[in-house]
Amino acid sequence: MTLPGARTAVEWLAAAAPDPEACRWEWERNPLGVALLPAGRHWDVLIVPGELGRAALGVLERLPGLPGPVLADPGDTRVGFFVPPGTASGWIGTGVRGAGRGSWITVPHPGRATAGVRWLVLPDGRGTLTDPAALELALHEAAARALAGEERGPRAKP
Repeated sequence: MTLPGARTAVEWLAAAAPDPEACRWEWERNPLGVALLPAGRHWDVLIVPGELGRAALGVLERLPGLPGPVLADPGDTRVGFFVPPGTASGWIGTGVRGAGRGSWITVPHPGRATAGVRWLVLPDGRGTLTDPAALELALHEAAARALAGEERGPRAKP
């Protein structure tokens, strides 16, 4: 089954590949439904710890506008936000890894379910990316909420 909008998402993602046709071929024939795509040309990816990333995505989804594409690894231990090119080289944050120019990302086909890396937010095919400033604020908000939850937990002092 192919999801609505998957065709334009496939075209947008494949355009980042050195050989877009080979990328589409790989998605169709790879039993895992994934292809390797270079970061740094059309987008960078900021990779954050899974729990923090999912909480930050929850914050972003409550803001006006949609976030850009977001990936999760098979164990939900890491979440990757697609951001404008060049963002990764200037990002500093504990536990945050940047994949920019010179990096390659495992990207699942946007129209089919895969057993490994999967989309939390599908690409829209128009090139929408997550605003780095909004992502930074969402990460701060998510971290603050997590800390507040810990302080109310069983180890908190009355």
